[in-house]
Amino acid sequence: MNLDFENELNAVEERIAELSKIESGDAPQLSSEVAALKRKLKSLTKKIYENLTPWDTVKIARHQDRPLLKDFIAGMCSEFLELHGDRREGDDKAMIGGFATIEGERCMLIGMVKGRTVEEKVHHNFGMSNPEGYRKALRLMKLAEKYSLPIVCMVDTPAAYPGREAEERGQAEAIARNLTEMSSLEVPIVVVITGEGGSGGALGVAVGDSILMLRYAVYSVIPPEGCAAILWRDAEKAPEAAGALKITAESLLALGVIDKIVEEPAGGAHRDPESTIAATKAAVLEEIKRLKKMSGSRLADLRYKKFAAMGRYKQPKH
Repeated sequence: MNLDFENELNAVEERIAELSKIESGDAPQLSSEVAALKRKLKSLTKKIYENLTPWDTVKIARHQDRPLLKDFIAGMCSEFLELHGDRREGDDKAMIGGFATIEGERCMLIGMVKGRTVEEKVHHNFGMSNPEGYRKALRLMKLAEKYSLPIVCMVDTPAAYPGREAEERGQAEAIARNLTEMSSLEVPIVVVITGEGGSGGALGVAVGDSILMLRYAVYSVIPPEGCAAILWRDAEKAPEAAGALKITAESLLALGVIDKIVEEPAGGAHRDPESTIAATKAAVLEEIKRLKKMSGSRLADLRYKKFAAMGRYKQPKH
């Protein structure tokens, strides 16, 4: 997947790759040219990524090489035991979760799986959970509360699955119940938005004490294309919609919707997944350790007040 605003970067990278193949001790001028190109690549990357539009950020959040849930599990957890089923309907493949250990910290880790290959994407329903997924997630959260384990929710989904069967099985009720139950759980809840945070599909596992968000992730009430189709009757207006929705980490931090931005390497997580995962791991551990110092009742009280306050505003006096 090529990002149109990275065309110049790609050209420089291709030139570096070409010269590196023929570089040798007999051609010192090539070595100096490669070094100059690498300096150019670094400065160009910095310039481009400091001037991204919200729509550019959406493209980065959807990049096929961006680390996915299973990459985060492999890079963050020394142990992970997946648990299955909602004990009611079945085992949703888009939402997985289980007992995890992160640097000695035992927790319940839950998140969405998009898949990378075509087969994986189909198997995991492109990261769009059915009601069974949200009910499974809540079952695991209740289990975590029983054993006094912190909960870590990794969010990366375009939306909850909008199919007729999902609605018939209570999609809206499942998400709404999660919002209600999560607000009163008496264990720490750390949420990390790693890619797309799409609508209620994301919020269904995103009621937390600490909401972290990767620098080039997005989080919104509706995808830009859907917003454009509704407001402008034209999906081509998605770039304008992305700007109006305030979906970037910087905008959401200013609005108080998220609590902290996890920085990504220059050029985004798709260019350096390992350092992105390491930064995410460090941020999650920091929040778990901070939140564990608070009582369960205090956590639940502050969490409820935090989300209840969102959307409030003061009427200006005339």
